Amino acid sequence: MSANPSGFSVEPIDYGTGLPELRSVRETVFVQEQNVPIAEEWDELDPQCLHVIARDPGGRPIGTGRLTPERKVGRMAVLREWRGKGVGDAMLAALIESARRRGWRELSLNSQVSASAFYIRHGFVPYGERFWEAGIEHQAMRRMLGGATAIEDREAAIAATVAVILGARRYLWIYSRELDPGLFDAAPVLEAWRRYGTSGHGGEARFLLQDAEAVQRAHAPLLGLAQRLPSLFQFREVDDPADRAYPSAFIANDTGGYYFRTLGHRFDGETDLDGAGRARQLVESFKPIWERSRPCPEFRALGI
Repeated sequence: MSANPSGFSVEPIDYGTGLPELRSVRETVFVQEQNVPIAEEWDELDPQCLHVIARDPGGRPIGTGRLTPERKVGRMAVLREWRGKGVGDAMLAALIESARRRGWRELSLNSQVSASAFYIRHGFVPYGERFWEAGIEHQAMRRMLGGATAIEDREAAIAATVAVILGARRYLWIYSRELDPGLFDAAPVLEAWRRYGTSGHGGEARFLLQDAEAVQRAHAPLLGLAQRLPSLFQFREVDDPADRAYPSAFIANDTGGYYFRTLGHRFDGETDLDGAGRARQLVESFKPIWERSRPCPEFRALGI
């Protein structure tokens, strides 16, 4: 069992003996709130699944989730009055840890589109086309366990970037050609940068650019935020010809998360929120280039 400062706890629950508690949450959220037909809410997989339940300090069920034999996360539900208090995060963390203990290499899920940002924070990336299930639009998502997840398109690239930014404790290191139009100017990424910049945790995001002039000409949206928080966002432009020839791009944080692209002008690459060794390697390669690169004071006076 795990507990937290809000007083709720999360633990596994036996399906047979715990069915009334599971029903009290799932039918409240899915059937009553979201109008999912009750015949679609309960399926033949339920008795075969690993279920977790969250309880409030008085022992009342407030959240549920499950792992299916197909190695999928599902039926994540939290009662309305407990949303936004970390219950879903704690349940998902418990399910991921259970999958790791079973030696699973990958987890997938079908997220309601409205909840995809929650799963992105936990390292899941979207793949495939959106689809409708029980009258609700969904997005398939996946995450590798104990290894990197492949990034194949822009939507997955945005998800990976957001996860690395929001996963930072304090520090971020970014190597980019020209602030990656289509990625760093995407609305979810800009919102992640805003949250990082206003979190009050201090720290610093260091950007190494290959073409600072192109960034300035494009009036990259991130520069407006950087102007308001100049001590947090630092920019330098590589000078050395060997550094300018570096073909890759990446973002890495101080908690072991990274997203790396072999070719910096493309979105495809790999990401891992638990890749401490690889993240450390990227940061160590970044530091000497940063020291010999040119600061970009012109970004402070753009007047954007």
